[in-house]
Amino acid sequence: MSAWTPELRQLRYFVAVAQERSLTGAARRLHIAQQSLSEQIRTLETQLGVTLFERSSRGVALTDVGCVLLREAGPVLAQAERAAEAVQRAARGEQGELRVGFLSSVANFLMPPVVRAFGDRHPGVTLRAHDMSIARLVGGLRDGSLDAGLSRPPLVHDLASEVVLREPVAAVLPEGHPLADRDELTLAELADEAWVLTPRTSWPPWHRRYDEDFARAGYRPRVVQRGTSPQNLLALVAAGVGVTRLSLSARSLRDSGVTFVPLAGEESTVVLVWRPEAANPALPALREVVREIAQTTDLTASG
Repeated sequence: MSAWTPELRQLRYFVAVAQERSLTGAARRLHIAQQSLSEQIRTLETQLGVTLFERSSRGVALTDVGCVLLREAGPVLAQAERAAEAVQRAARGEQGELRVGFLSSVANFLMPPVVRAFGDRHPGVTLRAHDMSIARLVGGLRDGSLDAGLSRPPLVHDLASEVVLREPVAAVLPEGHPLADRDELTLAELADEAWVLTPRTSWPPWHRRYDEDFARAGYRPRVVQRGTSPQNLLALVAAGVGVTRLSLSARSLRDSGVTFVPLAGEESTVVLVWRPEAANPALPALREVVREIAQTTDLTASG
């Protein structure tokens, strides 16, 4: 038994001749010379060691063996076409998988509408969204296990980013705090407060920026406890351990025990971040959806 397998091109030629029942008609349909087509069919018969067509002055007719090949060739060619179409859809960003990391601080108000909108518009692309710390998010982008991230600015130079929205920053105070009824505060007015902040090791670039902010306000904060997440910080504030500073949208994470007071002139951003060399063809589609959702997100309604 021969181990040789027909090429897809030979199968297409064979099927065309079988369907047209004429070398002339098949050659016209395939846009090739009739002599070349005839040679290809004879080569196929020789390689298989069988006769596929009976030739006559009226055209060609399939032999019994030819009927078997026609029955088997149809699914093979159909599968090849589906594979080619799938590859082309993937190259256009219409099919495949997109892995996105996000911070919990942007999850409540931004990720749900992004995931819904992306799924509606690009049903052929599986969007896998993962809640993670900033350190894991940046690491995932750098090692290629993530295609993109929704984050606060990572403040690093080896990743590309695009600001998708800006929002106010607020001081978070326990309910009943003497300053809780103010319409606005400055960071300097909180110099005597006990603070709860995230660990400095959680993301050093952020904490270097925090140091600069506090230095401009004229003091170093008295940090009495460290919280591992915005939710943890809010719980510590509600318990009266200290005050903290978060983006205004974080009030959607807790509706009791704390008061958000905007800090004058302070602003936080959310960025879409990716590797500059990222090659996932679905990434531009994600950027488009994120931009649109961000433009219609009302941060003042959070909480």
